[in-house]
Amino acid sequence: MDFLVNGLLSVTWQQIVMYFIGLLLIYLAVKKQYEPALLLPMGFGALLVNLPATGVLNQNIAGIGETNGIIEWLFHVGIEASEALPILLFIGIGAMIDFGPLLSNPVMFLFGAAAQFGIFVAICIAVLLGFDLKDAASIGIIGAADGPTSILVSQMLKSNYIGAIAVAAYSYMALVPIVQPFAIRLVTTKKERCIRMNYQPGTVSKQMRIAFPIVVTFIVGLIAPSSVALVGFLMFGNLIRECGVLGTLSDAAQNILSNLITLLLGITIAFSMQAESFVQIDTILIMGIGLLAFIFDTIGGVLFAKLMNLFLKEKINPMIGAAGISAFPMSSRVVQKMALQEDSQNILIMHAAGANVSGQIASVIAGGLIINLVSSYL
Repeated sequence: MDFLVNGLLSVTWQQIVMYFIGLLLIYLAVKKQYEPALLLPMGFGALLVNLPATGVLNQNIAGIGETNGIIEWLFHVGIEASEALPILLFIGIGAMIDFGPLLSNPVMFLFGAAAQFGIFVAICIAVLLGFDLKDAASIGIIGAADGPTSILVSQMLKSNYIGAIAVAAYSYMALVPIVQPFAIRLVTTKKERCIRMNYQPGTVSKQMRIAFPIVVTFIVGLIAPSSVALVGFLMFGNLIRECGVLGTLSDAAQNILSNLITLLLGITIAFSMQAESFVQIDTILIMGIGLLAFIFDTIGGVLFAKLMNLFLKEKINPMIGAAGISAFPMSSRVVQKMALQEDSQNILIMHAAGANVSGQIASVIAGGLIINLVSSYL
């Protein structure tokens, strides 16, 4: 009984806040089904690391002394020392992606680039609010709409806010169906949202599907070497999918590997959610900047499509630009749902999917560029 009383008395108000945050993440994962594979382990991990004198962070073993607990060990080995967990996850992500809609309509590459606009807006806002450059760049990458990229960039730049950045990135990815329609309607008219796109993407040969990940890796390696780990593993996963001779490995990458790494990554990131470093005003600012990053990503993609329409005879539905973020396939589904709400016969899913998968590539390239630029400046 004394142990229980002493334990309760040692709990701080910051830890109590983290208990509520952890329970909220679990609620969003289970009840709302918002990114459950990641938010649930993050939420439970937040409970674990904020229990007083918890053995998941450090523990005393008889005859050995103090050693790292399991979550601290996972964080040091899987993220801090090697960034292995977020990079390995890209193999599974690459194996899930069909680049066919993008290859059959290459103009969609442009929307993937345009929809990274929010990254740079967020970096500027973070700098103006007093964050130093490495933290501002790490916060800005929330706008990549790609959780593993956000974690990797913030870790490689040694940001002080890895936990808050990870929570913001994955929370807003889950809230894409709420955030994007609001942002799209801000900058489009009903007439623009009703534009039909008559062009139908064609078929893509197997040779092109195999060549694509190899060529992209070479090009990115020459343009942005710092992003090769990200893009290379993404493209390796896609090559496993498209080569046609590794069906079992492709299935394993898409399911077993990606699910296992996602679970480990979620509970490992909880190491950065210890109360003393997480419960700060800066965390609230990061959540706000992250929301703005997602909104400006969407606006940037839409406005770029509207700019293109000034010069095109066959108009593009500007909502396609919003699908250029990396949140795949949620963003393309949001665009299709909005198109059907405006016009029940308007089918945009293939175009939106093309822009959406281009966002996957653009986000990891943007992450590599941010690492390269900020590292060289510092």
